[in-house]
Amino acid sequence: MPENEITGKAFDFKLLKRVLRYVKPYRGLFAATGLLTIVLAVLGPLRPWLIQYTVDHAIITPRPSLLLNLTLLLIGLLLLEGALQFVETYSANKVGQLVIRDLRNEVFQKITGFKLKYFDRTPIGRLVTRAVSDIETISEIFSQGILVIIGDVLKLIVVVGFMFYTSWQLTLFSLIPIPILIVATIVFKNYIKRAFREVRNAVSALNSFVQEHITGMNVVQIFNREQREYKRFKTINEEHKKAHIKTVWANAVFFPIVEILSAASIALLVWWGAKSVISGDTTPGGLVAFILYIYMLFRPIRQLADKFNVLQMGMVSGERVFKVLDTDAKIENEGTISRSEPMKGHVKFSNVYLAYMDEDYILKDLSFEIQAGETGAFVGATGAGKTSVINLIARSYEFQKGSIEIDNHSIRDYTLTYLRKNVGIVLQDVFLFSGSVLDNITLRNNSIPKEKVIEAAKLVGAHEFIMRLPGDYDFNVRERGAMLSVGQRQLLAFIRAYVYNPSILILDEATSSVDTESETLIQQAIDVITKGRTSIIIAHRLATIQNADKIFVLDRGKLIESGNHRELMNRGGEYKKLVDLQFSEVE
Repeated sequence: MPENEITGKAFDFKLLKRVLRYVKPYRGLFAATGLLTIVLAVLGPLRPWLIQYTVDHAIITPRPSLLLNLTLLLIGLLLLEGALQFVETYSANKVGQLVIRDLRNEVFQKITGFKLKYFDRTPIGRLVTRAVSDIETISEIFSQGILVIIGDVLKLIVVVGFMFYTSWQLTLFSLIPIPILIVATIVFKNYIKRAFREVRNAVSALNSFVQEHITGMNVVQIFNREQREYKRFKTINEEHKKAHIKTVWANAVFFPIVEILSAASIALLVWWGAKSVISGDTTPGGLVAFILYIYMLFRPIRQLADKFNVLQMGMVSGERVFKVLDTDAKIENEGTISRSEPMKGHVKFSNVYLAYMDEDYILKDLSFEIQAGETGAFVGATGAGKTSVINLIARSYEFQKGSIEIDNHSIRDYTLTYLRKNVGIVLQDVFLFSGSVLDNITLRNNSIPKEKVIEAAKLVGAHEFIMRLPGDYDFNVRERGAMLSVGQRQLLAFIRAYVYNPSILILDEATSSVDTESETLIQQAIDVITKGRTSIIIAHRLATIQNADKIFVLDRGKLIESGNHRELMNRGGEYKKLVDLQFSEVE
């Protein structure tokens, strides 16, 4: 369903039922809260009845002792109601928080299992909205929505029951404005559903825009796009304001209608009730009780509309969250091979085709083989398909035709956990999380001791620069490793790959964005971490792969040449042209 599509339903019981499934582990607490809601719905209307009895039997006919006892009873009833209200509110909010905790865990787990293709077409800000603010709104279904609505409906039923018991004539007379109120409520709830959907869409658009532009602030500033992007932001923000104004307008129209109808009902009641008291058909206490009942009648109706707003907002958010949960973008994980020993690392592609969109193939009929322990390098112009090869080996994307084998087994026969445990990737754009150097190397894997990390850092040649940092291995690199240079981030990625000890190591343009000094360190690190394992290198600087066992030259997704450096140079084909061109640029 498109992001801004409207279902047309004012209320979706199927969706509510799905939300309530998450209450199942806490059904005891939820049931106790519901019971308290019922008790409170009965206790509230008891007060006007007691006041009626007090007026008729202890005030009109003065009976001081009875008046004192009834007053103490009223005070006790109020204290009991207040205590139960506290417990009910606390319990309802607790249920809501428990539900959204479980739901948020499920959503995050679902997101982490999506194919990378899903993230290519879905704004990150939208997913953040789903996992944070939308789920937070769902909690209000429990704390301010469904239980409160049930309680108000029960209170209405009890109040009307007490009114009919006291005087059916006055009851019918005072309920004259109710049909108008029912029609207004139906119109209001239909309008507010659409308005709330627009609000959530606007919030999602704002989050996506802000997240994207803060992440890319460097580009915005370098190209003097501040004012243009500010104008775009103002437009999106204006849409957000308009969406909220619609909800404000609905509330501004509806709630005064409720107050006017309430006042009209009381005015009619006072006029007719006074006549009934004079004629003796109604007691003075009955008239006082009826006025209190009217307040009790219209207050829940007003709250019903208010809480229905909350429920509608929660339902709209729930619909969006469940859309993420229902998305079929998970990587197939039906493999059964999962061994305790590591892979050998024999990689074989046979007639592989890969398309990211429809049948627009990026890789076409690609076949190659890298023996266990060999180093294979891929070269070619930008867009030749080099990065697509490593995406397939890690199963970040799925190929459409052909076969990929590792150690003579289809790559899809391995469990994802076992496959990715044996495949390590060092990307050109190294991603570091906000946290310490040690945490970014181990990724908080407690099975990797600090001693092993230090040993790996020394082998890779990064220990010296780490020790110069304030706090050495406990130094906080900040978001995306902003406190480190490109070369330093690259070295940390090498240490990370080394301590995880993969059978197949993939290096994607590992030296393309660093200075000469850092390149020397990185090249030494590459020699260390590639030793004794299958290594696949995507090379930008061709001088770094001259010792590779096999070099594969790609052009527009096809393999056009393969061999070692000497063989390809002697052949005088595309590889030699690339080498000559690069060295001539250096000169």
